[in-house]
Amino acid sequence: MRKIALSLLAHPDDAEILCAGTLIRLQQLGWDIHIVTVCKGDLGTATLSKDEITRIRAAECKNAVAAIGAQHHSLGEPDGFVTFDKSTMRKTYDLFRIINPGLVFAHPIRDYMLDHEQVSLLARAATFLYAARNASDIPVPKGAGVPWLYYCDPIGGVDPFGVTVTPTTVIDITSTQDRKLQMLACHSSQREWLAAHHGMDEYIEATRRHDADRGTLIGKPAAEAFVQHRGHAYPEADLLAELLK
Repeated sequence: MRKIALSLLAHPDDAEILCAGTLIRLQQLGWDIHIVTVCKGDLGTATLSKDEITRIRAAECKNAVAAIGAQHHSLGEPDGFVTFDKSTMRKTYDLFRIINPGLVFAHPIRDYMLDHEQVSLLARAATFLYAARNASDIPVPKGAGVPWLYYCDPIGGVDPFGVTVTPTTVIDITSTQDRKLQMLACHSSQREWLAAHHGMDEYIEATRRHDADRGTLIGKPAAEAFVQHRGHAYPEADLLAELLK
């Protein structure tokens, strides 16, 4: 088994909100952790220029990922313009060739914003095809193959129509939640942005409440929830449940 976990998510704070507690638990079992942000975060401001906010968010992301000793990668796409097209597919395939993950976390297929949905498609395409001989000019790494793929919760645990998503896998993150929230706190620029754009001044507390809500599904104080992709050629065993009982 390739003990390499990769989160392919849209924006610089998405991993911290959606799956960082689980990533830290995997790291404690000896897994290498790679956090990939597809976008630069350049629309996450009400006052700054694109260049200014991009620099700020890159630094915030670097600090957050460094806090757990993980590795960070960015595809450098602009916020709000992510497209499931040949260019972004090639960049994603190439990155998967370099990292060669055994386990991938992605956005759900249906979410509240299209950046997330487009990135979900990129993750689905790359997990299925990155190991194909002619998918990239980068040599096929040893042991490459279709990895486990899990979709994170949509924000709030509901799809775009307000229907609550039923997870296949719920992971207890009680022991790692404090470190997860410390990572999230590194993204201080987003508190002001969410307050201005969403009317939401509860960046960390909203995440804490959602973790607590998912924790009720397994009788734990805090949890993260996932839906496993079990399509043709994908592993069917619930690896997360097996590793993180």
